[in-house]
Amino acid sequence: MYLHLGADVVINKNSIIGIFDLDTSTAKKTTREYLSEATEKDRVVNVSDELPRSFIVSDRTGEPTVYISQISSQTLAKRCLRGAVSEV
Repeated sequence: MYLHLGADVVINKNSIIGIFDLDTSTAKKTTREYLSEATEKDRVVNVSDELPRSFIVSDRTGEPTVYISQISSQTLAKRCLRGAVSEV
């Protein structure tokens, strides 16, 4: 199953490492450092030009990639769970 992150971007749910809320998670220094490092390594994909609300870490390319999305982390998590329930 796939998860729609916004715009025309979809990723395989099996490749998702985590879905994070930008407002709450970036309060921690380690998260800000991780996002800065990912940006320096060109591992960040901005899905939308709208106000970012969440970021998703995926390993679909063999190295972690960070996707910045305008969709809330709660909505993305619900979409993941809904798809998992329908697959069972």
